[in-house]
Amino acid sequence: MSHFVSIQTQIKDIESLQSACAELGFGFAKDARARGIGTEQHGDYVIRLNGPCDVAVQRQQDGTFGLSTDWWEGHVEKEVGAKYCRLLQLYAVHKTAREARRRGLNVQRCSLANGTIKLVLTGGTL
Repeated sequence: MSHFVSIQTQIKDIESLQSACAELGFGFAKDARARGIGTEQHGDYVIRLNGPCDVAVQRQQDGTFGLSTDWWEGHVEKEVGAKYCRLLQLYAVHKTAREARRRGLNVQRCSLANGTIKLVLTGGTL
């Protein structure tokens, strides 16, 4: 039976998550239903993936946001990576760049052949 599963995450900045989703080519909806295989789940936000399943983004009691999805048949994993690794990597890149710019720093980004994303912050003190 297919069902939604949550994995512990620390999403604190919805705008950075939305930017990461846009870079990956995913839609992002507020107060919507996330598709699963034969099931749905409400999310404060929903990441609209290209396949048959979506990711529900739900506010937690501590104010952060958690992610849950239907991992059945590997549809979601193909798009966001195992345990959301591609999505969370880009979230971290966008969150770091946003904070650095807010502090007056310049941000240079370079994608390496092994999939690593290198950020170089210059122009001020941290």
